[in-house]
Amino acid sequence: MDPALTPPTVREIAAGYAFTGPALDLGAVLLDGTAYPDAQVRIPLAVLNRHGLVAGATGTGKTKTLQLVAEQLSAQGVPVFLADIKGDVSGIGAPGTPGERTETRAAEVGQQWTPQGCPVEFYSLGGQGTGIPIRATVTSFGPLLLAKVLDLNETQESSLSLAFHYADRQGLELYDLKDLTAVIGHLTSPEGKEELRTIGGLSAATAGVILRALTVLENEGAGAFFGEPEFDTAELLRTTPDGRGVVSVLELPAVQDRPRLFSTFLMWLLADLYQELPEVGDLDRPKLVFFFDEAHLLFKGGSKAFLEAITQTVRLIRSKAVGIFFVTQTPRDVPAEVLAQLGNRVQHALRAFTPDDAKALKATVSTFPRSSYDLSAVLTSLGTGEAVVTVLSEKGAPTPVAATRLRAPQSLMGPIEPAALRAAVDASPLTARYRDPIDRESAYEKLAARAPRPEAEPAGPAPAGPAPAEPAPRREPAARREQPKEAGGLLGSLLSNPTVKSFARSAGKQLGQEISRSLFGTSKRRR
Repeated sequence: MDPALTPPTVREIAAGYAFTGPALDLGAVLLDGTAYPDAQVRIPLAVLNRHGLVAGATGTGKTKTLQLVAEQLSAQGVPVFLADIKGDVSGIGAPGTPGERTETRAAEVGQQWTPQGCPVEFYSLGGQGTGIPIRATVTSFGPLLLAKVLDLNETQESSLSLAFHYADRQGLELYDLKDLTAVIGHLTSPEGKEELRTIGGLSAATAGVILRALTVLENEGAGAFFGEPEFDTAELLRTTPDGRGVVSVLELPAVQDRPRLFSTFLMWLLADLYQELPEVGDLDRPKLVFFFDEAHLLFKGGSKAFLEAITQTVRLIRSKAVGIFFVTQTPRDVPAEVLAQLGNRVQHALRAFTPDDAKALKATVSTFPRSSYDLSAVLTSLGTGEAVVTVLSEKGAPTPVAATRLRAPQSLMGPIEPAALRAAVDASPLTARYRDPIDRESAYEKLAARAPRPEAEPAGPAPAGPAPAEPAPRREPAARREQPKEAGGLLGSLLSNPTVKSFARSAGKQLGQEISRSLFGTSKRRR
């Protein structure tokens, strides 16, 4: 297209994206259904630690946008983390397939399209599915995140925090779910109540709720996620010898029916990264960009303390050079406090079929800067692979709102063959390090050793007949071991005690010396 034919409005928008430093190419400005390839829309690498939002209705191209951004980040030497919930992102490790649609799109947006895959590591939660197992110890996971997974209310969350606090003070390692079950059982026993006298107590009713929730969690197979060897999140920051960033893909189709668990597990990864990484301020490019797909699952039903912790993590991890992109259907899925931290926006099409849809559309339009577009009309008429974009400039100011026809990813837009996926996992040097679980001595074994043993009966005359055979001891399921004994509730004392209240609400409140316990009450990794 002749640049002289480019409308002044398009040229004005394009001028707002003419950055001098390294940037990612998103696509071409779109006006009245026509894309202008000489007017490119871009994102500076330096502002990707200011976080972002990719939103839009189902089927509008959000996943392809993630793929487009991720492969360019990798090419620029920035590691990427992607959660593959539907199982269709694994193709990022393989070259794309040329075709008429791809060639047409590339010509429309001025893209030099070349099929190319990225260096990829495939992970799975606890080894469920194909991928290198990612595990976390219960202690590392922390009470706030675990309370979110167990769907506990604030009272039960406080009681769970007490169990963590007690285990930490007593040197009782919480590696897996049976360790936590044993500690809660001990705290409701007469011996445990006596030990808790100075800081409150744990009622049998509340303990029962927590134990039942733990049983359900283990019966769903989630027990495999907790234990050792714990995944070192530094693995996510690797680059290849030729300088490309490694794309870490967490394969999640095997746990689609447990969305609360995987969304909270992703939050653990972020919290651990925050805890481990040094402060570096603003760099010319981030150390890692983290894509948080199905973000509404993270925020739905979270306690006030949990949401405060997320907000603080998003706000503070920027100084560790980590960028977070939340991916969801509408900006209303993200709390306002978090949304305010997201400087880069890629908004795909929205639908307005119902009054609620219309309300969501109006709310979305109100979050964009003023522009020459009628955004209400544009957002409901965008095609697949088109979006409204505004990002931060290199000076930190919002760029002009740009309707954009996005580029086509150069990697495979779809899943790779299962055999190729398994081969990639088997070939990874990380597989041998994390594949096999480890069960060390921890709280369960230590508390079992404390249990008093019955004294031996004095020897008496031998019975006339043969002694009956003793039945073989029956090993109870992990979630049923150490069942709590009934005990009077002292929960009021627990909740009014300032020590426990401070511990339970430590997320976002203690950022000085207590930061080693992380924003979610997690403990510092033992190296």
